[in-house]
Amino acid sequence: MKFAYWSTNLGGVLFSSARQSAEPDLQTQIEIARRAENAGFDYTLVAARFLSTTGAAPDLYDALASSTAIAVSTNRLNVIAAIHPGLWHPAMIAKYSATVSSATGGRFHINIISAWFKDEFTRLGEPWLDHDERYRRSEEFVSVLRGLLSGEKFSFAGDFYRVRDLTFRPAPPQSLEIFQGGSSLAARALAARQTDWYFMNGDSVEGVSQQIAEIRKLAEPLGRKPRFAINAFVVLRDTEKEAVDVLEDIIAAANSDAVEAFREHTRGAGSSTKDRIGMWANSSFANLVQPNDGFKTGLIGTKEQIRERVRALEAAGVDLILCGFLDFLEEPSRFGAAVIEPARARASARITANAPVST
Repeated sequence: MKFAYWSTNLGGVLFSSARQSAEPDLQTQIEIARRAENAGFDYTLVAARFLSTTGAAPDLYDALASSTAIAVSTNRLNVIAAIHPGLWHPAMIAKYSATVSSATGGRFHINIISAWFKDEFTRLGEPWLDHDERYRRSEEFVSVLRGLLSGEKFSFAGDFYRVRDLTFRPAPPQSLEIFQGGSSLAARALAARQTDWYFMNGDSVEGVSQQIAEIRKLAEPLGRKPRFAINAFVVLRDTEKEAVDVLEDIIAAANSDAVEAFREHTRGAGSSTKDRIGMWANSSFANLVQPNDGFKTGLIGTKEQIRERVRALEAAGVDLILCGFLDFLEEPSRFGAAVIEPARARASARITANAPVST
């Protein structure tokens, strides 16, 4: 199991007045990254937002710039920059990614956001496509991105992107990992055909198992084995009651206007499809207080309870857990000592036990 955390370039991960330590400035992002790296985290995800869903105008730091600052300020941490096809051309992202990857030993990766926030596109003067068309555009984006990162001459003629006889060098020192969000049927098909990692919103173990089984079934005939990541909000406390009390306080202090504004904007996601399968299609008000359904994943309790939940998610096929916290400066270190280190020790012991005995 690998572990990631949300970078704070957009601030905290809750629509709540509960006290959060999640400042978005670059200095804080870098300090959090260094602490998380020391705590054993493998990745950070840097979200992309050009417009707040709440109608306010908070500080929102750019994903590419923030990702680069974090990558060059750490030694081991992998950095995932979120990108919206439709707002970026894949050739520009290929050139940028190869450059940063070369400078950081291959630790720069991309998360494809097919988009659900209509206002963000229309207020930037960009066309808003139907749900499945946005995923078709993302598939072309990934094809062009991979082709131009190969270091070989590449051409592509699609409905959304066209490039001719381009050779981009230097190629990155190793292949970029391409992540994607989404839970709709179109998103699952894209994961089966194209991307390396499939990010899921928070969900039960049963819900996770169903999504993973479906994507594996689609990917197997293509000879592909995408990996799976899930969002989770972590409340690690000494007793279960303390953890549940913290969760209840967060929900009680919810910013109702922000939650409802977010809910309205997400109607362009899974709930807009004919089958109503996808992100936020079945999210309650309480779930949306952490807007990626992080409470559903169940990393709330004592260290023993959270370790057990991590093992259940791993058994269901999850390869990476993306963590959110109330306090991004202090809590990742505690999580590292209580959860990540034991998970690594358990994995190491399992490898040792299964190693062939030399004679």
